[in-house]
Amino acid sequence: MDWIMSLQRAIDYIEEHITEELDYSAIAKIACSSSYHFQKVFGLLCGRTLGQYIRERRLTLAGSELSSSDLKVIDGALKYGYDSPESFCRAFTKFHGVTPSQAKSYGNNLKSLSKLTVILALEGGNIMNYRIEEKAAFKVIEKVKMFSTRDESAMKEIPAFWQQARSDGTVKTLCNFSGGNEFPCLILGICYGDGTTSAKDFPYAIASGYNGKEIPAGFRVNEIPANTWAIFKCKGAMPNAIQELWKQIYQEFFPTSDYAPKNEIDFEVYPDGDITSPNYESEIWIAVVKK
Repeated sequence: MDWIMSLQRAIDYIEEHITEELDYSAIAKIACSSSYHFQKVFGLLCGRTLGQYIRERRLTLAGSELSSSDLKVIDGALKYGYDSPESFCRAFTKFHGVTPSQAKSYGNNLKSLSKLTVILALEGGNIMNYRIEEKAAFKVIEKVKMFSTRDESAMKEIPAFWQQARSDGTVKTLCNFSGGNEFPCLILGICYGDGTTSAKDFPYAIASGYNGKEIPAGFRVNEIPANTWAIFKCKGAMPNAIQELWKQIYQEFFPTSDYAPKNEIDFEVYPDGDITSPNYESEIWIAVVKK
């Protein structure tokens, strides 16, 4: 329930400041989350990206105001965050299907996206395969890259980071460090982030367990601190299966469980195998605290 309330507070903040410049990290902080986590979960739960929601709410309000008042198009563009009447006109026409001038002059039918209201809905008995484990600190070897919290660029750049890692030999190098007996290769996608900070960038790493070998250039060894982990098993083809599991975790598990995410670190675990197979098995690890 705490997560639901935090998400609603963030949505309320967006609405109260809809005509101002909105900082994604500030919005995420209200939800006690890192910017990347918040954007990812918002998109999964709400069916549209954070940026799309903000943009469509602004265009909804702009359309309503233009059609019912003497607001000028140029003033509407500035009020709702556009640098020029031309860019406002393009966005407005794409969303509403008519130009701002047509909406103002002829009262054409306009589209509307209402403000989101978060509710806790009881839905049919999904079984989640998870465990809670206390883990001592452990070391990983990783290739890390910084991503911006100020916009949605990370949502596209992180998949591109993975694609590059597969093509440039990073994943193959990391497989040589994976020392577990359960899988011949175990690759982690680690998201570091503290929801209480106002940092403009956050580190994301592609990693593997560190077995003490010499560290190649471009990689680093990092210690993951001791934590209580909520570990969720995922079965199915990537990326749909793990995206659906993330949605289920935040929609069903956290609102009703005795645990809350620490928003300091989480990671996805990818064993060697065919990620397109319906039987592919992976995991999500989230550092948690008791509520």
